[in-house]
Amino acid sequence: MNPVFTQRLHPQTDLSPHYILALTAEERTRSRLHVRSEEGTAVHLQLPRGNVLRDGDWLRSENGEIAQIHAKPEPVLTVTTLFPLALLQAAYHLGHRNIPLEITSCFLRLSPDPTLSELLKQRGLQVLEEVAPFQPEINFNDGLS
Repeated sequence: MNPVFTQRLHPQTDLSPHYILALTAEERTRSRLHVRSEEGTAVHLQLPRGNVLRDGDWLRSENGEIAQIHAKPEPVLTVTTLFPLALLQAAYHLGHRNIPLEITSCFLRLSPDPTLSELLKQRGLQVLEEVAPFQPEINFNDGLS
């Protein structure tokens, strides 16, 4: 029988996972999901609605098996600049468009979008198309923290 993961665990450092689940940013927002583990096993997620999984999260199955979540590399736009204020302004404008956005001190990351890419370049930002893990910010209005 395929494992069914129903419980999110508090961060652990002493666990050894039975399964590694590499999931895209969109997949990590779904509470019901059928996927294959990195080991090739079909697994099911049946988590409480409203959970957003992050890279490094731990899950427990109904039979006690443990899985660790990894952010699966996916196509993204990585935005950089030499001017921190320009990065803050870009984050502000993208936020007003409700774009899922990863925000760090030295880059922004978003899903590929030719229109947004061009707008960012016109603002003097460097935009790199790449494949990388994507960890967009969680919307706190959804009651998540």
